[in-house]
Amino acid sequence: MMKAPEIRALSIQEVQERIREEEEQLSELKFRHAIAQLENPMLLREKRRFLARLRTILKERVA
Repeated sequence: MMKAPEIRALSIQEVQERIREEEEQLSELKFRHAIAQLENPMLLREKRRFLARLRTILKERVA
């Protein structure tokens, strides 16, 4: 996972692309968790928090 300073070094387009990728991964993890095939459920929490971090930094730049 990237830290905030690393995310801020990316361009707006790169952050938007990363958000799309993370959303896809999160939906896949949620699906796998629903059918009880997820080894580490903490991955869901980490993905959600990382996605929130990306969205927050994107909003800071756009505003």
